[in-house]
Amino acid sequence: MDGALSQEFMLGVYVFLLAIFLGVELIGKVPATLHTPLMSGTNAIHGIVMLGAMLVLGFADEWWLQVVGFVAVILGAANVFGGFVVTDRMLEMFKRRPSAGGGSKR
Repeated sequence: MDGALSQEFMLGVYVFLLAIFLGVELIGKVPATLHTPLMSGTNAIHGIVMLGAMLVLGFADEWWLQVVGFVAVILGAANVFGGFVVTDRMLEMFKRRPSAGGGSKR
């Protein structure tokens, strides 16, 4: 393995591990009442992640890069879908419920 490639790889691993640590720390400090609005507000960001994963998958030359790109696309799609499900559930909480008496409609 080339020395420069090894340094690039180690830098990538280092940044990845720092991103995991930072994400866990930030999400752990968010109050439970803000999790749903944050999830619905980040659907656009997850769409950008999906686009990046598809670009990586499209330009991948080696088999292991194709596997990583494919897994990234699958996980990104699950994240986007989950964000829309959570948003839909959140919006359901704000809909008016029909009255139990069946009285006049407004």
